Amino acid sequence: MLVSRRRLLRTSALAAAALASRSAPVATAPLSSTQAAGFYRFRIGSIELTALYDGFWNRPIDDKFVRNAPYAEVKKALADAFMPPDTLAMPFTPLLVNTGSKRVLIDTGSGGQLAATAGTLLANLAAAGITPNAIDAIVISNFHPDHIDGLRSKDNDLVFPAAEILVPRSEWNFWTSDANLAAASDQFRPYFLNVRRIFRDLGSSVKRFEPETEIAPGITAIAAPGHTPGHCAFAIASGHQSLLTLCDTTNHPWLFARHPDWQPILDMDGALAVKTRKRLLDRVAADRMPITGYHFPFPGYGHIIRSGSGYEFVPALWQATP
Repeated sequence: MLVSRRRLLRTSALAAAALASRSAPVATAPLSSTQAAGFYRFRIGSIELTALYDGFWNRPIDDKFVRNAPYAEVKKALADAFMPPDTLAMPFTPLLVNTGSKRVLIDTGSGGQLAATAGTLLANLAAAGITPNAIDAIVISNFHPDHIDGLRSKDNDLVFPAAEILVPRSEWNFWTSDANLAAASDQFRPYFLNVRRIFRDLGSSVKRFEPETEIAPGITAIAAPGHTPGHCAFAIASGHQSLLTLCDTTNHPWLFARHPDWQPILDMDGALAVKTRKRLLDRVAADRMPITGYHFPFPGYGHIIRSGSGYEFVPALWQATP
């Protein structure tokens, strides 16, 4: 016999009330207020990858958040992903690449400078058994604050003093331009000033790279403009296996993979970002190539498949050993 939802809830409530009314003492079970450490290891060939959780940002959104979609459709997409209608939950997940000879960190998280719910990179790096001094190189995908702020502490001290810093040349040229700063909108002017804070006194030591070049053993930069002018994704290859870390090619997958034509205000050139997004998502879907996404649900590792007019993120099954 089928039991109605109302009857099931009423029965459960009565049972709970009866349990609470018993006179016999009930053992207490204190609730824990912490999670396990946020790191996850996996492999591509002989390369060991570690996704490192830096927390998340509950970003308030409104009808201007997606330039070219009705707000009602955006709210429905959020509801379909079990998120509030006016808030986008954005995780931050830098990726550590251990090539066997070098430890390369792709992006550095928020440095605890964007939201109280973010800034756990260093704690999770320590939990993974790695100190900041053990990082040989930092590779930056784009100069938005959630990718570069982790280079410095809140007191502006360098967090990874032994690491070589590698950045896309066109990204560097755009954000360090005085003319671009003078012409910047109110939305992006703080980003320009933040770039100057992060990279002050580092200019001569920062190595600039071009897309389509191998920037570290097994790591090739892939041009992915649109989100920012010089934004890059990265292909990681070992033996016959490869992975594409999308970085910000696709922001939250349940909005912008499912609706690849949408142009969020986070993408500085919306039309170009759409073109890039479709190009790279088509590639990984056709090649059945694993991916990581910086703003995907942690650990952000899995595959992309085509679904209707868009794409769907299929998380990889959790593995106890890499």
